[in-house]
Amino acid sequence: MRTTPLAKPGEIERKWYVIDATGISLGRVSTAAATILRGKNKPQFTPNVDTGDFVIVINADQLVLTGKKATDKIYYRHSDYPGGIKATTAGEMLANSPKKLVEKSVKGMLPKNSLGHQQLLKLHVYSGAEHENAAQQPVLLDINKLI
Repeated sequence: MRTTPLAKPGEIERKWYVIDATGISLGRVSTAAATILRGKNKPQFTPNVDTGDFVIVINADQLVLTGKKATDKIYYRHSDYPGGIKATTAGEMLANSPKKLVEKSVKGMLPKNSLGHQQLLKLHVYSGAEHENAAQQPVLLDINKLI
């Protein structure tokens, strides 16, 4: 009986993809990025091995938040001091730091362990249309085909 071959870390070929977030909702961009970062779009996907590719998200400041998410979705953080809870709405985060908004959204879709951290390091988010990774010759990805 033959078993499915498992991917080994040294055999993985990594590619670079660019996602243009202009006019696309945050959830669609995040799920597409998380799918590629995990490697679920590849036939040799193995859950316990980082088989994913690199993802560059450009125009993060032109994302769309659907419904009432801009006012009703709240991100909390705490300073570890009594009464040190802070709250930020998704609309404020999109206006002030869209990079953090995308990173936080994608991070929530990755595994909560060292493998997820390793995969998150392959995500590069830029607010504008320019990015620093032109030397890697990234391929523009059509999100509609992936999802």
